[in-house]
Amino acid sequence: MVAAMGASLNGSDDGRGDDDAAEPASDVVEKDYHRDLGVIEAITVVTHSCPNGGVTSAAKQALEAIKAGGSETLKQQAYFVLIAIKGWRGERARQVHRSLSRYIDQGTPDKNPSD
Repeated sequence: MVAAMGASLNGSDDGRGDDDAAEPASDVVEKDYHRDLGVIEAITVVTHSCPNGGVTSAAKQALEAIKAGGSETLKQQAYFVLIAIKGWRGERARQVHRSLSRYIDQGTPDKNPSD
C-alpha cells in the first residue's frame, strides 16, 4: 500500500483508480466513459475509483448529507464533490467531472436567453 501511495504522489500513477486498471475480458462489455452519470452514481464512482483518500472521504460525506437532507442538498453536495475531484485525472475522472458539471449547470438561467 505504501508503494501505491508513493506512486500516486510521484505522479507515476495515472489516477484512474483500480476499476479502470484491468483490461476487459472478451465477454465483458467495454466501459462507456462517454455516458453521463446520474449525480448519486457519479459521487458513488468517486468513492470507489478515486485514488485520493481525502476525496473519497468527501464523496462519502456528500452521500451521507444527501441521505440526511434529501434532494434539497443534491446540487450543493455535487458542487462540493466537483471541487474535491479537481486533481483527479483519467477517463473516469473526466466522466464524473462532466456529469457533475452538467447537473450543476442545468437549470441555471442562460446569460443571454433567446426570445
